[in-house]
Amino acid sequence: MAVAGAIIGAAVGGWMNDRFGRKKAILVADFLFFVGAIVMAMAPTPWVIIIGRIFVGLGVGMASMTAPLYISEASPARIRGALVSTNGLLITGGQFLSYLINLAFTKAPGTWRWMLGVAGVPAVVQFVLMLSLPESPRWLYRKNKIDEATAILERIYPSPDHVKEELEALRQSVETEKADEASLGDGSIFMKVRNAWGNDVVRRGLYAGITVQVAQQFVGINTVMYYSPTIVQLAGFASNKTALALSLITSGLNAVGSIVSMLFVDRYGRRRMMLISMIGIIVCLIVLSIMFFAAAAHAPTISRYESTHFGGNSTCSSYVAAPDASSWNCMSCLKASSDCAFCANGDNKYHPGACLSATKEIKTACKAQHRMWYTNGCPSKFGILAVLLLGLYIISYSPGMGTVPWIVNSEIYPLRYRGIGGGMAAVSNWCSNLVVSESFLSLTEALGSAGTFLLFAGFSFIGLIAIFWLVPETKGLPIEEVEKMLEKGFNPIKKKKMKSSENGGSA
Repeated sequence: MAVAGAIIGAAVGGWMNDRFGRKKAILVADFLFFVGAIVMAMAPTPWVIIIGRIFVGLGVGMASMTAPLYISEASPARIRGALVSTNGLLITGGQFLSYLINLAFTKAPGTWRWMLGVAGVPAVVQFVLMLSLPESPRWLYRKNKIDEATAILERIYPSPDHVKEELEALRQSVETEKADEASLGDGSIFMKVRNAWGNDVVRRGLYAGITVQVAQQFVGINTVMYYSPTIVQLAGFASNKTALALSLITSGLNAVGSIVSMLFVDRYGRRRMMLISMIGIIVCLIVLSIMFFAAAAHAPTISRYESTHFGGNSTCSSYVAAPDASSWNCMSCLKASSDCAFCANGDNKYHPGACLSATKEIKTACKAQHRMWYTNGCPSKFGILAVLLLGLYIISYSPGMGTVPWIVNSEIYPLRYRGIGGGMAAVSNWCSNLVVSESFLSLTEALGSAGTFLLFAGFSFIGLIAIFWLVPETKGLPIEEVEKMLEKGFNPIKKKKMKSSENGGSA
């Protein structure tokens, strides 16, 4: 329900940004998130928790597209990418911190209430600090508050010449947009969406913005973050504590990748960072798929002796009824039914083990004999390698596809359409998030872990091609110059030929 709320929040946030300003949109998002956290913490029944999650989702969706936009419009062009990347660092760093906080509250009275309630603290802190910050100078100029916009730009740019250049660029951009507005009419939010798709510049920006947002989700990152303990168990680690500890490491790597993005995105460019990131992601997903396939193929076999060792009634009924039970291995047992579990051999977990009924009593009996109990994955010699590849996947993802899509969407739309354009792209991101996260467990049941990761590799390859053809480079360009670039259209092949001819002519 939180993701569903985020979809609505992103859509409403786009309209609110253009109508009331970036600062007010962030304040509303903070308020909604705080209310949601308190409602969840004090919930007397499960349905109240669902309401709280919807409020939290609304706040997250609204903030997800507003914060990068606000930072971008209040930043000098030369460090704009690094400052927007800071937003990504604080998000991923917050995820890492939340793991630690939840761990600290596991033994506190009313555990889950504290975990949910403490999430409201950052929202309050941001709300208070936001009151002391100015509105976006570009939004103020668009609303004809030129003196306020000039005063803020003078605080951003130390040179008066820079301020004059920014004001002149804003004047030209606003005059063009007002001319379009006079011919098309202002209209409702639906009219504005239709006008956005009808405008060549905005449409090209939306192609790029929506492409990177959808690609960000369909590389499978949120399934890795949401289900990292499950994935680690699929790699052969049975202990929940071990799985949680390893998932904490993956969250930490995600935060480290955001720091890398801050250091290099303004030096090497948005487009290059995303293309390199996608290539690394594809390679990691393919190798992960091979690892999981090998782990399933070499899983310990099922021994009838071991399976009846705990008594006839303890054996999984699917195994007993199977005509080909003699060919079963651990993975066959786990895939047969959610009522089946694998109890590893007591001498060596890689030796033939037992396919048992997944009940608490039988699990206790298995562990009492110092055996490992598996319900998601099987004992595997490839486990460590799979976890290392998972870490490499996150390192490949975070500096590029983790943060750069939000940077691109904060700077690629004309001023009048910046809120609605960013809102549409954010909605596509959250819708993709919902589809991928909700389908992951079903996909692993239908295709297996290897097939699921291979499918994500296929989606990533499509994303790589789409980014290559549709997403231009915006590094170092004033936001108003990005609009002029989109007016001409973007062709990566033609651009390379032009660069080659220029280099040849200069030589």
